[in-house]
Amino acid sequence: MFQKLLRLFVIKTKFEAFLVIYGLAVGATQRGVQYLHQYPGYAGWLLFACCPVAVFMAGARILDSIERERLERVTG
Repeated sequence: MFQKLLRLFVIKTKFEAFLVIYGLAVGATQRGVQYLHQYPGYAGWLLFACCPVAVFMAGARILDSIERERLERVTG
């Protein structure tokens, strides 16, 4: 029963991965805007730039793991 519940949270396709990455990007830009309001000037822009970079790194890892799992299924 617990395994069935956990399978709902597994990213299986690239489409699901892109939806997750999109959600992360929207949240990161919202957090970046909050940083701009909280820290005006150079510090705010620097923190704002860090938010999307974190999403790029996480998105690359998510897509890489999708490809790796697909290749393992195909090659056995």
